[in-house]
Amino acid sequence: MKVSQLSVLSPAMTQQSAQVGQLLARLRQARHIKQADAAVRAGLSRNTAYRIEKGDPGVAFGQLLRYLDAISPGATLASLLAETDPALKALQSREATRRVRDLSASELQSLDF
Repeated sequence: MKVSQLSVLSPAMTQQSAQVGQLLARLRQARHIKQADAAVRAGLSRNTAYRIEKGDPGVAFGQLLRYLDAISPGATLASLLAETDPALKALQSREATRRVRDLSASELQSLDF
């Protein structure tokens, strides 16, 4: 009988599984790798890569590690969780950068004392 992992895991463990998936997806995006390309490099189907990034707890641990190695060769699960990859830091700085526009004439006038 097939058992759904979501039904037997506690909510905290389900949340942790989703967090690992989100970190993997973020790392892949930071390194500008398509999901299909990462799946091919790891020897997985694109559907499995999708399930990994969605935090499906039913995915084998070895598949998860192969996917991580395909995205960032030599990276460890500990480094993923610590978010120490330089590509992630670059993505964070790009996301934090905001374009500043000039104030309109009416905005300037409202600030004039």
